[in-house]
Amino acid sequence: MVIITKKLKTFEVVFHDPTKAFYSSGDKVAGNIVVEVSEVTKVSAMRVFGIGCAKVEYAKGKHRCREDIEYLKYEDTVYLDHQPRDSNGSVTLRPGNRYEYMFGFELPHPGQLVSSYKGKFGCVQYYVRAVMERPSQPALQCEKHFEVEEPLDVNTPDLLAPAAGTKEKKLTCMFIPDGHVSISAKIDRKGFCEGEDICINAKFENTCSRIVVPKAAIMVKHTYQANGRTKVLGQKLSVVRGNHIISGMCDMWQSKTIRVPRLKPSLLGCDIIHVDYALRIYVHIPGSDKVVLELPLVIGNIPFNGFGSRTNSMSSQAESLNTPFSSFGSLCLPSQPPSYSNISRDCRIDSALTPLLVNYDADEDEGLFMRAPELWYPPPPAYTEVDEDLKQQWPCSSGLLNHE
Repeated sequence: MVIITKKLKTFEVVFHDPTKAFYSSGDKVAGNIVVEVSEVTKVSAMRVFGIGCAKVEYAKGKHRCREDIEYLKYEDTVYLDHQPRDSNGSVTLRPGNRYEYMFGFELPHPGQLVSSYKGKFGCVQYYVRAVMERPSQPALQCEKHFEVEEPLDVNTPDLLAPAAGTKEKKLTCMFIPDGHVSISAKIDRKGFCEGEDICINAKFENTCSRIVVPKAAIMVKHTYQANGRTKVLGQKLSVVRGNHIISGMCDMWQSKTIRVPRLKPSLLGCDIIHVDYALRIYVHIPGSDKVVLELPLVIGNIPFNGFGSRTNSMSSQAESLNTPFSSFGSLCLPSQPPSYSNISRDCRIDSALTPLLVNYDADEDEGLFMRAPELWYPPPPAYTEVDEDLKQQWPCSSGLLNHE
């Protein structure tokens, strides 16, 4: 923010690296306070402040809820180099010159800051404020905001652990039991970053009389706390859906993926603002509430490195190598091609009747069947083996054979 008055041509805070997207704990915030005046101006002191705070403010009925938490507080007085001072310590600034007050301070150690955030009812913001004190005149000030992003590694053991759950809902129709709908789901880990795919393994069972639809969505929940009151906002970010499940049937998701969109990392460590993510797996049931299963997610900014999966793969390879020499040789050599004499030309399905819906209380032969068509497949094509070593040693052998 730049303040321009009748006596000041320019008054602004400029960081040394204006292209820096964000700062983290332990980084140094440095820059200059640039001043240009349009007439002679006396400055008694130039103070610089580093401020970081979380704020929540919203209306709850007739009450106004507001709460603040301070995370960064820095204060210093900066001076001009090689600039003469008056007897009272003030400095005279003259038109046509550009004055730069240098400043710099380090952010606190990890664990003392939270990442920047801006929401509907609250924010976490960091900024540098410069205050120019002038004798017999009101002080002037300008501010420059900067972003703080704390590292959040998804490769920690807690975030690499899988998450699973089960949910079931019993249904009724006109007070008569109408079966149930159940969900069993699992994901391999809880920590993800932007652009990564979440692989879902799930089983859906429908024994009610209605056709249901399974879906999955990434959810975000913003929680604001002030004056002992809580306000929660939820939002659905991305959705995938499965096939319809008719009555008496099941459906399986095997590594069904949903991609993490561009998101801000989970906000951790703030006492009055929380940003939590979850994977919601649910089933839409006509005429009834959804069956909902939520698995926790943490969105980080240090991507998954696959170290755990690579370790498991390497250990399995090592176990396969710890075998006798004969078995090792069998791993290196390709298997022999199948014998075509053992392949039957009749490839029809064994039974022409395949049960579609079976009444388990009745006899074995009763039920609803569908007739499968009789399928005939052509015999597999013939193949020729070529020995590359012989081909390189006698390049004209094929020609001699053809001549004979």
